[in-house]
Amino acid sequence: MSKFFVNRPIVAMVIAIITVIVGIVAMLGLPTAQFPNIVPPEIVLTGTYVGADALTVEQSVATRSSSR
Repeated sequence: MSKFFVNRPIVAMVIAIITVIVGIVAMLGLPTAQFPNIVPPEIVLTGTYVGADALTVEQSVATRSSSR
């Protein structure tokens, strides 16, 4: 069998190309509706400083401390 494809490399290339085309068609036909939407993870933090304005909260809570 291998002698056939060694003597006729065009037939081997045509079979390989047909295999790739059939694979692409099958891949495009796969249903993707069953897969969930992938959402990147989110972290939500809330902080309450009674009587503080937005700038004070930002400077004391939202920025990293230089001691780390």
